[in-house]
Amino acid sequence: MKKLSILLFVLTATTLSYAQDKLAQNTIYGVLKGNQAQVIQLAEAFSEDQYNWRPSEGIYSVGEALLHVASSNYFIASKMGFAPPEDVDIMTLEKITGKENIIEALKKSNEFVLEKITKVENDQLNDEVDFGFAKMNKIGGLLVIMEHNGEHKGQLIAYARSNGVVPPWSR
Repeated sequence: MKKLSILLFVLTATTLSYAQDKLAQNTIYGVLKGNQAQVIQLAEAFSEDQYNWRPSEGIYSVGEALLHVASSNYFIASKMGFAPPEDVDIMTLEKITGKENIIEALKKSNEFVLEKITKVENDQLNDEVDFGFAKMNKIGGLLVIMEHNGEHKGQLIAYARSNGVVPPWSR
């Protein structure tokens, strides 16, 4: 009985320790994945013609906002040490046109950044990174990726409502 109790204790401790491994990264991954899915749903709900709609001059159009998210995913990840795929040029990404091409570029950047989140090790979370717009640690960078996607999801919800497009998850 004593050996069984010790075995159960060791198994429980090991399981709890494993569950806590990369807790921040896995939590950010889950929230970001949900936001990304909703942004893709919105992107698909807009018509091709609506991709050029903008609320006023000087403000991102629907297509430009989506490509801004895609390029920012790569930019922020690159500052954290994760080079974009060789076939991605961050400097020209925002020049992509056409609904299908824009959605494809966004999906690719989403998959890329989700993969990289879990590659940040716990002992790297406090490493300082100069993002150009701010110096912060790597966990701050992960949170920026998550927040940035959420910010533009809100923007795209407003764009959708302004164009009579109902966000698919709220029907």
